[in-house]
Amino acid sequence: MLDKPATNLDPALIARFAAIVGEKYAITDPQAQAPYLVEMRNMFHGRTRLVLRPASVEEVSAILKLASDTATPIVPQGGNTGLVGGQIPLHGEVVLSLNRLDRIREVDPTSNTLTCEAGVTLQRAREAAAAVDRLYPQVLPSEGTCTIGGNLSTNAGGTAAIAHGIARSHALGIEVVLADGRVLNNLNKLKKDNTGYDLKNLFIGAEGTLGIITAAVLRLVPRPRAVETAFAGVPSVEAALELLGIAAERTAGGVTSFELMTRRGIELVLAHAAGTRDPLAATHPWYVLIELSSQQRQGLREVMEDVLAQGMERALVLDATIADSIEQRKAFWRIRDMFGEVQRHAGGSIKHDVSVPVASVPAFIKEANEAVTKLIPGARPLPFGHLGDGNIHYNVTQPEGADKDEYLKRWDDVNAVVFAVVKKYGGSISAEHGVGVVKRDLLPSVKDPVALDLMRGLKHLLDPKNILNPGKVL
Repeated sequence: MLDKPATNLDPALIARFAAIVGEKYAITDPQAQAPYLVEMRNMFHGRTRLVLRPASVEEVSAILKLASDTATPIVPQGGNTGLVGGQIPLHGEVVLSLNRLDRIREVDPTSNTLTCEAGVTLQRAREAAAAVDRLYPQVLPSEGTCTIGGNLSTNAGGTAAIAHGIARSHALGIEVVLADGRVLNNLNKLKKDNTGYDLKNLFIGAEGTLGIITAAVLRLVPRPRAVETAFAGVPSVEAALELLGIAAERTAGGVTSFELMTRRGIELVLAHAAGTRDPLAATHPWYVLIELSSQQRQGLREVMEDVLAQGMERALVLDATIADSIEQRKAFWRIRDMFGEVQRHAGGSIKHDVSVPVASVPAFIKEANEAVTKLIPGARPLPFGHLGDGNIHYNVTQPEGADKDEYLKRWDDVNAVVFAVVKKYGGSISAEHGVGVVKRDLLPSVKDPVALDLMRGLKHLLDPKNILNPGKVL
């Protein structure tokens, strides 16, 4: 943790930056800066002399022009919900908060697009789509706080990625301010545009290291006319995967979520998340939360019942219940949404956001469990996540009664054995949370050397003075 005040900005330069956004939106008071300097896991504490809150792309452009001229490092920040430290100023950089860029510029239901600025929250984007009977299909538990700019910058995933893809899949065009202050205006609404390189994908997932996304054109889809949600107990991860195959075949693309959870984690949710209760009468080793969607108003309930019935016939489903109301559906989802958060009540947790091919998920979980419990006897794996796209949040909680601080010192050791299994199955050590600083130093060991060389070359080309989120990703 860095707790010394930043000293790299003199008062005259602070005044020049403040003049761009106005004194009210140039935060220098340490107490007022506090929310911008600590992320939600409390793993990283930043420091800065200045937080800037611009209200327009023109102000962002002016800030970066001045930053470039004076070689002043900038850390862009959206809703500050990132989980890998990419949004925290660890070395006294200026924080550029984008949450005042919050206009929805256009909703076009005929073209199925929504154009909005980077500071618009995911919830507002989804509400704006719903107002014209459309769906913006990214779903994240932090939707009330996370922003579109942040989602695109980290290429966020979510619980609906199995059907609709991750953040990159939803962006048709973007507006980006480059390190020298120039504005790349690529806000087209076209599904087909072959006029050269697809530049937008350089910036999506780059975590603000190549440019700052200030607006985007988002792809909308028709709102489903029917949604059915089921909570099922299953005997194994293999059974869950086979059940996913049945659901996918039966619905031809109608599986919009398929979430996997272990019983040990369910018990933590029931013990520590207010208002939750066990959906099933008996306990089971594993659970899946299944959601089906359809454009047909009738018949989806029967489809869900058929999927579960086939699962029971094949001994893949031990018990299941289908939500009979919106309230019950929300209750099912609350268990899933709280699954990661409540793990802190069991002590120290070493967390991983990994992906492997969907077919390899059962073998990955089995071998990773064996590896971590051999490394640390009594360690408690609590894997959960998006079985449908192979993205598992593989969290490992300390042994009961262990010293938390001593356990967390083994973070790198646990990483090593988990990532070895990920590598064996051709997976990724960062599925949807990004690289930030948490995984930056691991990148050379898992990334193709040529790919890494190209990444460094792009960074130098687009940010030759290394002022955009320095020390993150690379």
